[in-house]
Amino acid sequence: MKNSIIQIEQLSKSFGEVRALDNINLSVREGEIFGLIGPDGAGKTTLIRILTTLLLPDTGKATVTGRDVVRDYKEIRKLVGYMPGVFSLYEDLTIAENLKFFATIFQTTIKENYHLIKDIYQQIEPFKDRRAGQLSGGMKQKLALSCALIHKPEVLFLDEPTTGIDAVSRVELWDMLKKLKRMGLTIFVSTPYMNEASMCDRVAFIQKGEILEVDSPEGIVASYEEPIYAVEGGRFYQLIHALRALEMVKAAHLFGETIHVTTYRRIAPEELARAIKEREGMDISVREIEANIEDCFISKLHQIIH
Repeated sequence: MKNSIIQIEQLSKSFGEVRALDNINLSVREGEIFGLIGPDGAGKTTLIRILTTLLLPDTGKATVTGRDVVRDYKEIRKLVGYMPGVFSLYEDLTIAENLKFFATIFQTTIKENYHLIKDIYQQIEPFKDRRAGQLSGGMKQKLALSCALIHKPEVLFLDEPTTGIDAVSRVELWDMLKKLKRMGLTIFVSTPYMNEASMCDRVAFIQKGEILEVDSPEGIVASYEEPIYAVEGGRFYQLIHALRALEMVKAAHLFGETIHVTTYRRIAPEELARAIKEREGMDISVREIEANIEDCFISKLHQIIH
């Protein structure tokens, strides 16, 4: 097993009466893509800002590359790359000027570390004289990633890097992250999108400042034991409330054009269809399915609430 490059022990952070992080314990291995998965307000940004030495924790301890985030913050800042969730480069500077500025700050040059950003930067280099404020969302992300990599960091922190960009740019960015991993870089990425969990080697579910589960995406799905069904039918608003009212139903949630239903015991799909027919007079289709990563996250939340 590879060594831990990020180690977090009993870390907590509050803003007034709001508990942003509650006793976080986490370990990230060297060379892996580690995903922090959770909705807005779950504590993802707060944790990343502490790990990148931009916030101080209230209690607990965290180390990055073996260095304490409070005591050794100057060293850590030289060894990590950070791409915040909001575009924060200089919009009045061109692509080339932004990249040169960040290289200079870290006492390196674009030429020296061009091999690190080549696959990313070549896509925007034809527009190197365009001001950053005039770029599309996808191009801004590529520029921000290039700037975060130009000093050859040991760990790359990305806070919701695919939020607000188109589907093609999202796929391209994850392809880039996989290439960076093959180069030996450790990547810590947060996202609210459950379908991006499968891109990571391991993920941590976070909600209201608490870590719910840590495992590989495959391990999380494999550990899911509840029976789950996909239900399709008209009048979704009426149908989902009818399903939740059935005694056999534990939870029902909308997934695109289907409703995923978990039950307290395994039943024949026809039993569920018949119950809705008798209750609402609606004809629905029901089939048993395999859980996905979002089903697993919702199940964890349901366990906490109940």
